Amino acid sequence: MTSAEPAEKLLSPVLSASWDDNRPWTLATYRRHDGYKGLQTALAMPPDDVIALVKESGLRGRGGAGFPTGMKWQFIPQNDGKPHYLVVNADESEPGTCKDIPLLFANPHSLIEGMIIASYAIRCDHAFIYLRGEVVPVLRRLHAAVAEAYQAGYLGKNILGSGIDLDITVHAGAGAYICGEETALLDSLEGLRGQPRLRPPFPAIAGLYACPTVVNNVESIASVPPILARGKEWFKALGTEKSPGFTLYSLSGHVTNPGQYEAPLGVTLRQLLDVSGGIRAGHRLKFWTPGGSSTPMFTDEHLDVPLDYEGVGAAGSMLGTKALQIFDETTCVVRAVTRWTEFYAHESCGKCTPCREGTYWLVQLLRRIEAGQGVDGDLEKLLDIADNINGKSFCALGDGAASPIVSSLQYFRAEYEQHLAERRCPFDPAAATVWADRPNAHPSATEREVHA
Repeated sequence: MTSAEPAEKLLSPVLSASWDDNRPWTLATYRRHDGYKGLQTALAMPPDDVIALVKESGLRGRGGAGFPTGMKWQFIPQNDGKPHYLVVNADESEPGTCKDIPLLFANPHSLIEGMIIASYAIRCDHAFIYLRGEVVPVLRRLHAAVAEAYQAGYLGKNILGSGIDLDITVHAGAGAYICGEETALLDSLEGLRGQPRLRPPFPAIAGLYACPTVVNNVESIASVPPILARGKEWFKALGTEKSPGFTLYSLSGHVTNPGQYEAPLGVTLRQLLDVSGGIRAGHRLKFWTPGGSSTPMFTDEHLDVPLDYEGVGAAGSMLGTKALQIFDETTCVVRAVTRWTEFYAHESCGKCTPCREGTYWLVQLLRRIEAGQGVDGDLEKLLDIADNINGKSFCALGDGAASPIVSSLQYFRAEYEQHLAERRCPFDPAAATVWADRPNAHPSATEREVHA
């Protein structure tokens, strides 16, 4: 695949193929696009064969970690005498991530069909959707789609005469980012305070209500029906050898046409920018995130990094949720990182000390630097605190808070030092006007106070 290929060859609409149709969220439209054919194929197979097919297809979790989906299903113990549960993580709250919510809004039946197939495979008769509570229109649409599926015989007792039963409960969260972490989500679903659990035991052994549980991302589950309907070889023909298939990339920020672009794994940002109209007119790319604000940032040097799990990892970041936030040269790196860190400090559940205390102090330091009040040693202190958080907290929220700080200092340390040396933010329009003719001057404390 080359960057010169036209958009129709670069993109691979599967989950998004019906988004432009009239009322794409309805059962009738979904059926016109071969909806529920994958379910019919699955019900004609033994459950273990369904798991094996998904495993052999190479489908990897689309929620961030990229763990093989079929393998996660395989971890569920069988004949253990306990209920099994499927929980779909739709608590999409990562800054910059915007794929699951549009998917649920436009095509909720793709998720429902995938849930029925997954539940059949792991021998589950009660599945849950944990939705981000702020998106009320999506909540209503999900309830309507589940009701349609019950009425059509896809949910409830004896699904399509197969003897299989399944109920789906749609649960709206209370707006906590931490509940996107799978064990905190399970606690919240049980009515407890949303906080990460100590592992082991893992959810596959003791998850929801201490029973074997599979927790999957929306896009991961919605990708299963096309694999059943079209075959694993078709799926493996897309993407790369170790990261096969299609996925949704979210482009936001300083790009001409932001939105969701469904393409094979392994495309590059350069290719996606060609499709989306490029950086906004008159500007150039400065930095970007490959997987949301919790992943180490990239610069214009990484335009041709393959956007798959191996390519992004080899370049020093993580594919994450494929949230491509684009920033041009008008953006202050310190300001952007400060805003992200404020988010993580606010959303920290407070359970573990490194994250609770560390994110607070990171915010204090970053605000001081951004305001032009930083002192010598602040940058080393930032890195020291980030090191004391990274890998030392209960869940990945702490790691996500440290990542943009460490990577921004790696690529833009000179910009941090400029804040310290000039004792101001060089990207502040007011300050830039005042000191335009004195770019290297250090304004006095009195001048800073007057022009603040």
